[in-house]
Amino acid sequence: MSEKREGGYLISQIHQVTGRVFSKKLKDYQIDINHAQGRIIFALWKNDNVPINDLAKETSLSKSTLTAMLERLELSGHIIRKPSETDKRITLVCLTTKSSALREDYQRLSEDMLDQFYNGFTDEEITLFEMFLERILANMKQH
Repeated sequence: MSEKREGGYLISQIHQVTGRVFSKKLKDYQIDINHAQGRIIFALWKNDNVPINDLAKETSLSKSTLTAMLERLELSGHIIRKPSETDKRITLVCLTTKSSALREDYQRLSEDMLDQFYNGFTDEEITLFEMFLERILANMKQH
C-alpha cells in the first residue's frame, strides 16, 4: 500500500461535520442534550440499568470521559447513578422518565440523519460500506 490513502482523514472529517449537523438537528428537534450525550442515552435505551464499565465499553468512551458526561446528564435529570444491590462497589446507570420521553423525537432525528448520511447510496453500497467500517473498527480495537 505505497500510494497515499486518506481513509483516516476522511473518517475524521465526516466525524467533525456529522457532529455539527447532529448538534444543529438536536436544537431543531428541541432535544436538550449534545450529540456525545446522545450516544450514552442511546446505549441506555438499548440496555438500561448497567454498570459504568459496561457503558464505557458500549460507547467506546474512556471511563473518565464517561464519568464527566454522566455527571452532566445526572445534573440535567436524564440519568441517575445508584449502587448495585448485589455489589455496592458497582455503580449502575439508569435512565429517568425525562430521557425516556426523548426517545421518539431522538429516533426521528436519527432517521433524518441516516437519510442525509446515505443520500444517493443503494442498499448494497450501504451494506458493503458498513462491512468495511466494521473491519476498520475491529482493526483499530486490536491495539
